[in-house]
Amino acid sequence: MIENVKWLGHSTFRIDGSRTVYFDPWQLGKNPRPADLILITHPHYDHCSPDDVKKIIGKDTIVVASPDCADRLPVPVVPLSPGGRTEAGGVLVEAIPAYNTNKKFHPRSAGWNGYIVTLDGVRIYHAGDTDVIPEMKGLSVDIMLAPVGGTYTMNADEAAGAAAAVGAKTVIPMHYGAIVGSAADAEALRRRCACEVVILSPGE
Repeated sequence: MIENVKWLGHSTFRIDGSRTVYFDPWQLGKNPRPADLILITHPHYDHCSPDDVKKIIGKDTIVVASPDCADRLPVPVVPLSPGGRTEAGGVLVEAIPAYNTNKKFHPRSAGWNGYIVTLDGVRIYHAGDTDVIPEMKGLSVDIMLAPVGGTYTMNADEAAGAAAAVGAKTVIPMHYGAIVGSAADAEALRRRCACEVVILSPGE
């Protein structure tokens, strides 16, 4: 499945499985592949982008988002809060809390999400904008998409701990190289993480 995971920069991913799944589409290139499922973690502009959603929406596309994204988007939304789950086009979606523990940018009270999707038998966890939180323990995922840039999220050291908490087999770093963080943060995760770390180059 790793070869089907495309990092499009920042926190944006496209998964090319039996369904085409996007996480937090933002600053997409020209003529992006249409989506079967779009997952949006929270309403900050670099995660909830109406213009980018328009680029990949089709007549059967399902959009799952935190409830406070619904009035920002040009299409109907399946609202999902932390702890919720839904089946969307044959893909199981679980909303996992995402919040800061020692910062003010993503308060727990906001009710924002990370997501675990089970696609083609693989559990993929997009952690969202988060620090290491107790709810991660024991999630048991195959692939974790982990923020490493610090400032607004956990840093590389903390992401290594998060990967251990969720039992990830493979971790792909994100949330660096655009607004905060650099390739050095991704490399730091590779050095400090006990499991496999795959660093992707951004692009289609």
